[in-house]
Amino acid sequence: MSAPPFDDQAITRARRTAQRPSPAEVDPKVVALVTQLIGRVADKWTMLTLEVLEEHGEQRFTQLARRVDGISQKMLTQTLRQMERDGMVSRRVHAVVPPRVDYRLTELGAGLGAAFCGVWIWAEENLLRVEAARRAFDERAGEAAGDR
Repeated sequence: MSAPPFDDQAITRARRTAQRPSPAEVDPKVVALVTQLIGRVADKWTMLTLEVLEEHGEQRFTQLARRVDGISQKMLTQTLRQMERDGMVSRRVHAVVPPRVDYRLTELGAGLGAAFCGVWIWAEENLLRVEAARRAFDERAGEAAGDR
């Protein structure tokens, strides 16, 4: 006996999709926010910073700089400022010498991290298929270049 073609999860996703308003009915402010957030969160530094804060909790700036591999201080500062502006992180300054600043995810940031967790799951599930598609494309592109 084979498994049913649709499990409860697939049915739930289909219902959510069917209940979404058409693009013409969506508030333009929501469209603008989604566009901005996708651009920002798709930025590798935001995603990596989000991941470090999710995994390790509150972090000092220097701890974040060490854990976000390859990021410069300038880029980390810019990334954290934008994340703070968007409400994804909170910044706490301690009145000590030398100054100490801690960052932690807000509820908004944690929710966004959870939402993008689906991208990681999709990547894990489809890694081999994407790699095969890329190889096939590269082979076709190489053959086409040889035909010129």
